[in-house]
Amino acid sequence: MEIPITLLIVALLAFYVAWNLGANDVANAMGTSVGSKAITLKQALIIAGVLEFTGAVLFGHQVTATLATKVANPNLFAATPQVLATGMITVLISSGVWLQIATAKGLPVSSSHAVVGAIAGFSWVALGIEAIDWSTIGSITVGWILTPVISGAIAALFYSQIKHWILDQPHQTKQLQEWIPWLSAILIGAFGVIVLPSFTQPVTNFLIAQFGIHIPPHDIPLITGAVAAVTLTVFSWRQLEELGGMGQRAGDKENFNPVNTNTESLFARFQVLSACFVAFAHGSNDVGNAIAPVAAIVYINRTGQVPTAGINIPLWILILGGAGIVAGLAVWGKKVIATIGENIIALQPSSGFCAELATATTILIASRLGLPVSTSHALVGGVVGIGLVQDINSVKFQTLKGIAAAWLVTVPISAVLSATIFSIARMAFV
Repeated sequence: MEIPITLLIVALLAFYVAWNLGANDVANAMGTSVGSKAITLKQALIIAGVLEFTGAVLFGHQVTATLATKVANPNLFAATPQVLATGMITVLISSGVWLQIATAKGLPVSSSHAVVGAIAGFSWVALGIEAIDWSTIGSITVGWILTPVISGAIAALFYSQIKHWILDQPHQTKQLQEWIPWLSAILIGAFGVIVLPSFTQPVTNFLIAQFGIHIPPHDIPLITGAVAAVTLTVFSWRQLEELGGMGQRAGDKENFNPVNTNTESLFARFQVLSACFVAFAHGSNDVGNAIAPVAAIVYINRTGQVPTAGINIPLWILILGGAGIVAGLAVWGKKVIATIGENIIALQPSSGFCAELATATTILIASRLGLPVSTSHALVGGVVGIGLVQDINSVKFQTLKGIAAAWLVTVPISAVLSATIFSIARMAFV
């Protein structure tokens, strides 16, 4: 079957946007783990590659549908679906260009800002201000504002408890041993409450269809989560014993602090898991920024109509977005990783773990609600929350000023770029 040249060009543009999204948003999502030395850059690339792709394919459809059908008012494009298709192409170009510029400067901007601004920009030029669905813009904007606040509050609350009950105690190892079950339950619970019901639903359906066994919908996720938390607890206790033995053997060496180094080593293991959750959460939310325009264009080409309500996202589009994210992270991700991981506050595994857990929780909740929030907002908010608990003077506000400025200009720059490119394209092709 011959692939239309227009569809091929659109797919390449979507891959370009996903590439830049991976280099920017995914990089800042993994920055805390690399900055705290919990994982190496190479390990971060592998972890993010696998889990970003998985999150995008399994959970990316909801946010994609929101961006494809609810930012520009689709009913106003009903008589001119090709105008909407042309506009979505300009969205891919303008958001991709801005993300590439920001990544080159090491600035962790929001791809959600870029795409929403670009959609609003071409819609305004195409049909006027009434073409923009301002209620959706309003709810998305509220999400942008609340994201760093919520993530920062969760991170600060969690880190303050860990600092008080473990890090500031004279017998850290003993305290950590008592806290391991709680840390395991919180880590698995934050992820499992949102993700496990979808993963275990096929098991529930199979039991009903094959054996007529009707299990309450939340029982299998609860059992799965409980088993995972107990397994992680037992594994962590064994790791703590091994690390304690290593610390004792090295304790005779000059300037070695075996107690603290055992503690942070175990938190590094927890942070690897939290990094996995952040990568999965990011893939589930932000892949929509790259592929929503493609989904809308494919729908228009297939039906001759604009998508006005729900829209089915073909699997190949989700795979395209996931692959682009992974490729961009691998090739261009280093600069933004350095900004987040090293240039806001100095991170240890314990603090990085709290920031990542707060980020994953915030983003996964937003994904389930279909809100395209910003991972960079959540992660920066989490890191700043940690810094405020540690010492406000440890926060490098000069870096934050640059990040905040990039956040503020992303929407207007993307809107102007999109409006300009759309105006030229409409004169040439429409």
